[in-house]
Amino acid sequence: MATMGTLYLVRHGQASFGADDYDRLSELGHRQCEALGQALRQRGLQPAAVLLGTLRRHQESWQALARGLGAPSVPTQAWPGLNEYDSLALLQAQGGEPLPPHDTPEGFKAHFRRLRQALLAWMDGRIQPQGMPSYADFRAAVVQALSHVQAHHVGQSVLLVSSGGPISTAVAHVLGAPAHTAIDLNMRLRNSSLTEMVVGPKRLELLAFNTLPHLEDEARRSWVSYA
Repeated sequence: MATMGTLYLVRHGQASFGADDYDRLSELGHRQCEALGQALRQRGLQPAAVLLGTLRRHQESWQALARGLGAPSVPTQAWPGLNEYDSLALLQAQGGEPLPPHDTPEGFKAHFRRLRQALLAWMDGRIQPQGMPSYADFRAAVVQALSHVQAHHVGQSVLLVSSGGPISTAVAHVLGAPAHTAIDLNMRLRNSSLTEMVVGPKRLELLAFNTLPHLEDEARRSWVSYA
């Protein structure tokens, strides 16, 4: 009987929402990921491999995680299929009245309300955002990453650093849930959150979702963020 392994899916730390360049971590985002690395180190985690998207926020999140883990010598593999969907392209394809500024509560809510509508339309094939794959192809790329872990890392611990879209898609896939469920999961995912799956050669099982073991103490509760 094959020994089961564990896949740790990490959402990137807080990025620069509303800035000209979203694809970089904020100062808080670096602290979040380094603290998660420290928490995983205390668990005794020694990852056999790391898969991560090719976006800057994925790379910076892994660098901060590695500092917290004690700079382990571990093979890393860039995996474009773990990159996030393009929210701007989705919003443009969806159309509608101009959104209010992001830096107001009303603007923040309106942005994600419109994004949810666009995600539904993309999943249903009613829109095809420019420069993006179909949702079927996006989902297939995420599943391919999971299959890679099953094929090459059963019995080992593997870190996967990505974004809310791919992680929620992976969870919905493992649960056998409808594609639309991934939207609700995605909107709940917190920065630097940890999702865990048990890895076997023929199946994956969800063990934990969207946890923050590194931010549980009172001093760090203010570090919790979503965007």
